[in-house]
Amino acid sequence: MTDVLWHTWADTHQARPKRTASPNDTPEVVAAVTSAAADDLRVRMVGSGHSFTDVAVTDGLLLSPTSLTKVRSVDPEAGTATVEAGLPLCDFNEVLAGHGVALANMGDIAVQTMAGAVQTGTHGTGRDAGGLASQVVGLEMVLADGSVVACSAERETELFHSARVGLGAFGVVTALTMAVRPSFLLHAREEPMPLDEVLERLPELRSDNAHFEFFWFPHTGNTNTKRNNISAGPARPLSRFKAWLDDDFLSNTLFDGVNRVCRRFPGTVPTVNQISSRALSARTYTDVSYKVFASVRDVRFVEMEYAIPAEHLVDVLREARRIVDRGDHRVSFPVEVRFAPADDVWLSTAYGRDTAYVAVHMYKGTPYEAYFADLEAVFTSVGGRPHWGKMHTRDRSYLETVYPRLGEALAVRDRVDPDRRFGNDYLDRVFG
Repeated sequence: MTDVLWHTWADTHQARPKRTASPNDTPEVVAAVTSAAADDLRVRMVGSGHSFTDVAVTDGLLLSPTSLTKVRSVDPEAGTATVEAGLPLCDFNEVLAGHGVALANMGDIAVQTMAGAVQTGTHGTGRDAGGLASQVVGLEMVLADGSVVACSAERETELFHSARVGLGAFGVVTALTMAVRPSFLLHAREEPMPLDEVLERLPELRSDNAHFEFFWFPHTGNTNTKRNNISAGPARPLSRFKAWLDDDFLSNTLFDGVNRVCRRFPGTVPTVNQISSRALSARTYTDVSYKVFASVRDVRFVEMEYAIPAEHLVDVLREARRIVDRGDHRVSFPVEVRFAPADDVWLSTAYGRDTAYVAVHMYKGTPYEAYFADLEAVFTSVGGRPHWGKMHTRDRSYLETVYPRLGEALAVRDRVDPDRRFGNDYLDRVFG
């Protein structure tokens, strides 16, 4: 198949590859990579397109993992599950639940493919449990020479450390072995709170809750906080009507309509944010973990997110508020703040340091460049690391100052893909 247009979820990037393929198994991935090499085509594996960058774009061979969706094994006793690259995270959660196990933590979007989510560093928020890559205990990969390699902390160790958040630069990930734990319930407590109170109580809110995050409404001093903690039960999920009203109608249908108005009439944004933030009411519920972690996100937007040392968060947010209050920007989307413990994944945004994530969004079609540039300057002033799948302007000269193991990872890349079979323009920028 040739001349097929592929685009990201937010339409930030498009690709028109010379060839596409949807392999059914690992041997077919090997055949596709070998054939591409014979024709001197570069190779990229796409996921669900939820990255905002051009990390998956190629003009060569574009592989789709839509047929790589088997759950190969679930071993509750060993605490592991092996899943193929293309299974969406939401479907993996359902299979795990059927075996009485679950992932310890995950982000709030669950429609990404497993490999795509892991390879770009998808994370949630957690005091003790880190992002998805920190839960990976093994990878199966097809390398540039067509060989199939299994790597882990005990086998092909340097490749494992490099490729868990590998952006597809080290090879095509065909399967992942994840650490799992017994299924659990989460008690969710969501309530508005003044931003100043959140920042003052931040040590307590982080230490007292297994999963804490908050959303700040620009042009206001208001936030909505979320605290999720493991519960013995019983489960008390939201009613079907309440779930539809809050998470479908208000958070998606109405929110999209409000943003359309704000895009057309930017001067209304501060007033709209004041009304929206004050309209929120507290709610609590208890449900299985993956249903609490995940949210429905139908409203299209563009996003930039930086991982900053957690100790700088308060100063960074106060500076961000000063920038917004200056009046140069009209920002209708909340700023999302989450947390992660330090991990040992070489190219993870949380490598080696306690991390706060600050994500800024703009509604699709709204000018975002100046707002993102102003906040990116703040994030980089404290050594922030950009999310690999979200918009940023950093290149290798900056990234090697904030990733202490970047040089070692790139040495591994030189060994396993010396001809840059898996390269593209994005990787040329960030890896050189």
